[in-house]
Amino acid sequence: MMRMKTERAQTVVPGSGPRWAGEWGFTLIEVLIALAILGLVGGAFLQGMAVSNRAVMVSQERVAAESLAKSQMENTKAQDYVPEAISYSKITIPSDLAGQGYDIDIDADPLDTPDGGIQEITVAVTRGGETLLTLVGYKVDR
Repeated sequence: MMRMKTERAQTVVPGSGPRWAGEWGFTLIEVLIALAILGLVGGAFLQGMAVSNRAVMVSQERVAAESLAKSQMENTKAQDYVPEAISYSKITIPSDLAGQGYDIDIDADPLDTPDGGIQEITVAVTRGGETLLTLVGYKVDR
């Protein structure tokens, strides 16, 4: 009697057994490259956020300065004409802006000598000694 050799069929289950090059998983180099790319993208995002934040701060500063200058100009034009232009009264700067160092300077120069009834009014808004905005208008003696 002759015996027949029987072979057992082997089944391969993915994820089991040893891992060789070119098979499942990531190598250390791949992980490090992925982390480097993620770091670059994250750094670029944070840089963009910093630039955006600075732009918002500059915009708010300009809006505040423009609002103060226009309010002061309208207030000055509404006051009675002062031929000698010694001084026109200033508006009250809101406490939140005054606390941030905003201030207003007014200069009124007659266009003719002697005063012909027209003055050039210059309103300068400053913050911390730095001029942020200068607004020029004219006041007429009525």
